[in-house]
Amino acid sequence: MKKLIFISVLGLLSCNRNSQTPHPPVGGVLSQNDLDVSKERMRNLNGLERKHIQEWINNQSVKYYPTQLNYWVNAEGYDTRERRQDNTFISYSYELYDFDQTKIYDQPIERRDARFGHFDELKAVENALRFIHDGEEVTLLVPSSLAYGTYGDEKKIDNDIPLIIKLKAL
Repeated sequence: MKKLIFISVLGLLSCNRNSQTPHPPVGGVLSQNDLDVSKERMRNLNGLERKHIQEWINNQSVKYYPTQLNYWVNAEGYDTRERRQDNTFISYSYELYDFDQTKIYDQPIERRDARFGHFDELKAVENALRFIHDGEEVTLLVPSSLAYGTYGDEKKIDNDIPLIIKLKAL
């Protein structure tokens, strides 16, 4: 019995709650310091992902071009094209791949008659759809911050995963 009490007391004394960082509940408020740490983490992660994506591009036979929104596309002058306006309709599909070129979902994600300004989509996909021609297919190389970010899609895509997106306007 004395051994059990001794082990319990030793366990309690060895716990150092001051070394643990408290995390607010979902929807909770973060301090300015926590926000600064998060911004710095994302800045570092984005820089690292951009470096890895550029290294990947250097080993490809297809040429990719950077866009103003911080992703790459395999069409030159892509984001200088005429931009589709809000409230216009588009039908499209896309497939998601990781940078090992492994397809993530068996079936493409497809939307019919989506209206700009009124649909939720990955930032890079929505931006790319603004410049794509009907029937055109492009490949996007997207850092995680423009894909599913720090949470993933809560299905097959983990957090902080950059993606290859094969996008087609139908």
